Amino acid sequence: MLGLTAGLISLIIFGNIENLILASQGVVKGANPLKLGILSVIIVICWLVIGTFGTQLLESYGLYIEFIGGLAIFILGLQSMMAALKGE
Repeated sequence: MLGLTAGLISLIIFGNIENLILASQGVVKGANPLKLGILSVIIVICWLVIGTFGTQLLESYGLYIEFIGGLAIFILGLQSMMAALKGE
C-alpha cells in the first residue's frame, strides 16, 4: 500500500514539473507572463488538491492512474522536446 501511494505522489510531483515546463514554453512563445504565472499557480494548486484527495479516494485504481498519468507526462515531454528541436 505504501509503495502505491509513493508512486502516486511521485506522479503529482512530476505533473507539477511538467506544468512548469509548459509554462516556460508559453513565456518563450510570448504569452503574458502575469496571466501565465497566475494560471500556472492555479493549475499547480488544483493538481495538488486533486492528487491528494484523489489518491485517498481512488487508491484501488492507483496502478492504472499512475500508468495513464506517467504516459501523459512522457508524451508532453516528448512533444516539448520535438518543438524545441524544430525551433518553434
